[in-house]
Amino acid sequence: MLSKNKIKYIHSLELKKNRKEDQVFLAEGHKLVGDLLGHFHCRLLAATPEWFEKNNSYTQADEVFEVSREELSRASLLKNPQEVLAIFEQPHYDFNPDSARESLCLALDDVQDPGNLGTIVRIADWFGIEHIFCSNGTADIYNPKTVQATMGAIARVKLHYCNLEEILVGLAKEGVAIFGTFLDGENIYSQELERNGVIVMGNEGNGISSKIAQHINRRILIPNYPEGCETSESLNVAVATAIVCAEFRRRSS
Repeated sequence: MLSKNKIKYIHSLELKKNRKEDQVFLAEGHKLVGDLLGHFHCRLLAATPEWFEKNNSYTQADEVFEVSREELSRASLLKNPQEVLAIFEQPHYDFNPDSARESLCLALDDVQDPGNLGTIVRIADWFGIEHIFCSNGTADIYNPKTVQATMGAIARVKLHYCNLEEILVGLAKEGVAIFGTFLDGENIYSQELERNGVIVMGNEGNGISSKIAQHINRRILIPNYPEGCETSESLNVAVATAIVCAEFRRRSS
């Protein structure tokens, strides 16, 4: 049984300051929790008897609670609770910009929407991108909505919050390819693309900021179709990320 204090604590993790203070995050749902168990240390696991019957090996947590659906509903942040929720410790990764010299990475310049961020992490996972460099103004990966949107991809993709401009300055000086999407860029389908480097994606409303843009040495464009016709002003940042990553991987296959 979950006490009122436990339920209150679970709800408190909706706020970034509380997640940051305890260095934890909340995950809900059979698939998501199942994907994260074994990757991150589990502080608390609460699930229905039905869930435990099907997952009796998943009890490696500091605290384990068997709860009714009603109890789970009171604790959950979801409109439709899904049998299980868990609190995990936030991982701490060694930050090494060398990743961009040795592989393809993403960089996010103040991406604000939790759903967009979670989807971008899923896209990175799908295309085998293991590192994402995030500006300090980018949405919190441990926001419960973002965690849900990753569908477990945070178990395999490492996010590094950093001074993004400083990182890009250093990489650009070393000749690392830094790509960014612009309306005046070169058509991505005709431009030479390198296997390693950084793909920068910008803010939903403002695109890539001027301070970041000056360090981008490969300006690319996702063309509309047919070219020259009036279309939407821009693509959703997660959709644009998927298109760009797909083309990079198509070229390297």
